[in-house]
Amino acid sequence: MSDEPAPTLALDDDLVLWSADPDDRTGRPLLVLLHGYGADERDLFGLVPFLPSDFVVAAVRAPLTPPWPSPGYSWYPIEGLQSRDPGAVTSAAQAFLHWLDAAAAPATSVGLLGFSQGAAVALQALRLDHERFAFAVNLSGYVTPGALPGDAALAARRPPVFWGRGSRDDVIPAALVDHTTSWLPEHVDLSGRLYPGLTHSVSEDELRDVQVFLDKRLAAMAETEAGAG
Repeated sequence: MSDEPAPTLALDDDLVLWSADPDDRTGRPLLVLLHGYGADERDLFGLVPFLPSDFVVAAVRAPLTPPWPSPGYSWYPIEGLQSRDPGAVTSAAQAFLHWLDAAAAPATSVGLLGFSQGAAVALQALRLDHERFAFAVNLSGYVTPGALPGDAALAARRPPVFWGRGSRDDVIPAALVDHTTSWLPEHVDLSGRLYPGLTHSVSEDELRDVQVFLDKRLAAMAETEAGAG
């Protein structure tokens, strides 16, 4: 649990969608879904039927409203002079970690699955507090440039990360994709795939690969628990 003061941004706990009732969350692994720009908590929650049922899934809503007429919500601005500002990504990740302090209390472990902006925030949260997370799934997202104090410890631990993106995804700037391509293998146990013809979206093939990745994470957790017992 973080000892940092509450961040300026805040996630609304009343807007979180859960796949399990409170009395069915204790002692189970938690998978948190972080949506992309212009979406909301319902967007990725539609994936729940396709995810391993062992996980308790929570889909959170980003704290900002994009400028009109953009719909939905955002984790940080991506327009004007503040376009993808690393400090704004970090602030969003800190707000998420603050929410997680209470939300993850009943969980045996926590994993992250983010799309686009949500993936960038998920990876930034992993960098800020790597010991808290068992793994992360990066769908069409990127690693925010700039060093963080925990990067060396993250590289030593090397948690599993899945990165999937489309070959025709032109939403994330090429410089950020190049940075992510070089940064992730140096800091995490990376797996993933480039999906031919896919744009800025999630395909059935990608979802199947995510399922395999998550099943492997569950198997690894079960093996660890058996060894500890």
